[in-house]
Amino acid sequence: MRSKRQRVILLADCRSFYASVEKAAHPEYANKPLVVAGNPEERRGIILAACPLAKTYGVTTAESVKEALNKCPGLVIIKPRMQTYIDVSLQITEILEHYTDLVEPYSIDEQFADITDSVGLFGNPLDIAKSIQDQVYTYTGVYIRIGISENKVLSKMACDNIAKKNDSGLCCTTREELITQLWTLPVKSMFMIGSRMMAHFNRRNIHTIGDLAHTPLADLKRIMRQQMKRQSDIQAEVLWKIANGMDDEAAVDPSLNGVVQKAIGHQMTLPFDYWTMDDLRVILLELSDLVCRRARAKGRMGWVVAAGAQGADFNNPTGFYRQSKLSHATDITNHVYEAACRIFDNQWDGFPVRKVGVTLSSLVAGDHYQLTLFDNSERLRSMDRTTDSIRDRFGDTAIIRASSVLPAGQAKRRSNMIGGHWK
Repeated sequence: MRSKRQRVILLADCRSFYASVEKAAHPEYANKPLVVAGNPEERRGIILAACPLAKTYGVTTAESVKEALNKCPGLVIIKPRMQTYIDVSLQITEILEHYTDLVEPYSIDEQFADITDSVGLFGNPLDIAKSIQDQVYTYTGVYIRIGISENKVLSKMACDNIAKKNDSGLCCTTREELITQLWTLPVKSMFMIGSRMMAHFNRRNIHTIGDLAHTPLADLKRIMRQQMKRQSDIQAEVLWKIANGMDDEAAVDPSLNGVVQKAIGHQMTLPFDYWTMDDLRVILLELSDLVCRRARAKGRMGWVVAAGAQGADFNNPTGFYRQSKLSHATDITNHVYEAACRIFDNQWDGFPVRKVGVTLSSLVAGDHYQLTLFDNSERLRSMDRTTDSIRDRFGDTAIIRASSVLPAGQAKRRSNMIGGHWK
């Protein structure tokens, strides 16, 4: 049984992660402003990461390459390599696991670790953090900042608001010490609060994290209902607890506390507008294939299929998202595809489509299902599993559907990408 004493949890955050990985791989750019962006050859795309030197020129993430070049004409632009970044992130996980078996990724560049039982073996929390920081830099070239406190929320805020702003890149603090410092900060300094939410709070005289913490929860729920409508009470309670340094999921668990996945979905942003149902059917089949392959890998089937589309003009949004309940739970690609096509046949009004999504939800265990005598479900199920086996062994493009070879198909292009970016 684990000790009941106060937990010691750290959050390790990688500074300018993608850019740091590229600088480590390209020492010739050590003293040059560098960014990772979508399309270096054509000098366009969006900035995914900027090194500290590039930031001194005013370059920021999420702005266009054109805007960044206007600020810094000598900017070095590197094409993203997502598989490399994943590999480095896993390497950092391995370093953390030398100190504790309780490591939980928060994102590709942030990881929690519970070092409560490591203090007696490796020294005090700051010594452990410094050792981790040094090892990560030595082996990966990435500089990490580490916040340490008694739960995940506090360690995250210690990292964001203190460790990232001091020379050591480290902060170890108690709840009482931390909230004293945090409560004086603007409410926008708290994670999960963006500019729109900050403006909403400011209009109601909530300007600091302390103001938010001291607002009665019932009043905060009422304030947020005016802004959010749906799920506002849940969001209000989450924000109020964060402001007060409380964390219902304080424990670090590599299995993410055993959370059961409620849906499996995939969205695809298309390289150009799709105008015909024939082209959209190609994408719907590819997406259904992706979703069902993941469902089969997880041993899950779903009762509900949802599908939707969105246009390219975000200032004048067009689109829909609808769902349909099936007569039986399934993980068969053709069944999900047919349901998605029916949704599009009923909902799509012919507007140009730039983003398409398919989701399978109301998930149940996939090891028990209803056998049918009058359709070809068993043959389709067997074919899907054989296809999965071939792809798992030889790669995603070892076997593809004929429709994916058509101009509308994206399977081959997508096989060289992770999360919409090149591997």
